[in-house]
Amino acid sequence: MRQQYVMGMVVRLVAVLLLMVTASGCTVYSAAVDERNVKTIASDTKLKLAIEKHFLDDSLVKVLDISAFVYDGNAYLTGEYDTQAERQRAIELAGKVRGVRSVTSYLLVKNKKDFCGTTDNLALAAKVKRALIEDKDIWATNINVEAVQCHIVLLGIVGSKVQVRKAVAHAEAVTGVRSVESYLRVSGK
Repeated sequence: MRQQYVMGMVVRLVAVLLLMVTASGCTVYSAAVDERNVKTIASDTKLKLAIEKHFLDDSLVKVLDISAFVYDGNAYLTGEYDTQAERQRAIELAGKVRGVRSVTSYLLVKNKKDFCGTTDNLALAAKVKRALIEDKDIWATNINVEAVQCHIVLLGIVGSKVQVRKAVAHAEAVTGVRSVESYLRVSGK
């Protein structure tokens, strides 16, 4: 019995260590291919976490419904809201975070009659991401793909206008995508 307990602990420890190594490797890779410098990436991550903390602490904003992204100090909010007050509060909270230069939102009112649900959104986002990954001319790790009510939102910083056009074209080509909104920016612009 004790041997099984020790063996279970060893397996858990190895799993945690593998997860840590994998996660840190992904972070190093992401930073290596990101169009931003490491200082900017760290600052943007700090701002994103501050926005999400404000959402968590707020009784009106549902943190699971609205996601925050930050690039070069510019915040982007995507997701759904129940009331106009929730939408406004999310934008207000993001704008109050010191260091946030601007807030852009792609927020849709929840539609309970809509047939496009979470599973559909996840599937569409995965199909778009796959198309981006398969295109060797695009650094797909620089692009976040969000799906909201079967609408695709592309966020991130890429190396050229060609990459922006190709990313949008890939997203538009996925069957089931209602529309594509691109907040992709070209590095240095």
